[in-house]
Amino acid sequence: MANVQYYDVILKPVITEKSMDLMADKKYTFLVHTDATKNQIKEAVEKMFEGTKVKSVNTMNLDGKNKRRGMTFGKTAKTKKAIVQLTEDSKDIELFEGL
Repeated sequence: MANVQYYDVILKPVITEKSMDLMADKKYTFLVHTDATKNQIKEAVEKMFEGTKVKSVNTMNLDGKNKRRGMTFGKTAKTKKAIVQLTEDSKDIELFEGL
């Protein structure tokens, strides 16, 4: 397993209608490093966003899609998605404010 630091764990937020609906329950969705564990994701969120306390982390491994260009076939890269649940007394993540 690669030596993944906390600032390498979270790649970008996922902004979809479903993830916006989950924000009402203090659930935030991120694309994360494929080798990151749940504990590393929890640590990264608490360090990167001040005042947040993570209650739970759910992860999903997504396989790459089959793509074709002419006669050539290939696959896109694998990704990993994490849904982070914050505690009730935790501050909201400001990255998602105003969306």
